[in-house]
Amino acid sequence: MTSSTTPEGRDADGITTDIDDHSVSATTVVEASPAEVFSFIRRPANHAQISGDETVRGTQTGPEQLGPDSRFGMKMKLGVPYRITSKVVEFDENRVIAWCHGSGHRWRWELEPVGDTNTKLTETYDQSTAKLPFVLRLMGYPKRHRANVVQSVANGAAYFAGAGTRG
Repeated sequence: MTSSTTPEGRDADGITTDIDDHSVSATTVVEASPAEVFSFIRRPANHAQISGDETVRGTQTGPEQLGPDSRFGMKMKLGVPYRITSKVVEFDENRVIAWCHGSGHRWRWELEPVGDTNTKLTETYDQSTAKLPFVLRLMGYPKRHRANVVQSVANGAAYFAGAGTRG
């Protein structure tokens, strides 16, 4: 991947980004253990709070906590309201979770311990698995998702820095 960050290697808020022809990632370190972060991300009820572009409006169907092969439906809004069903396609507890919907591109979260109490958190939008990746490229992706993944990671970091309601 090639970096699209400031000369210091980080955005002003401490989030690094990487982008190539198929994906865009954002990474930061959060003040929580991988288990705490994973528990937060695997709950679809939290996805509206995490959403970097605010298109996720709430859960519609599915389990309270995602696991391998879980299917879950979300209420969305991008101009007009709609619903979408996704499936967990990668699951390594406290390390990786990724989901995709019918078009095949995925959102992937990776967690890596940093010391005893922190976690390196990375979200990646990946269209290499899409059924029609050329259509997504014509629409300007993955570059169009850069701000979204940066904000999603920032939202997660803010939650664990005390801006959210930790439970």
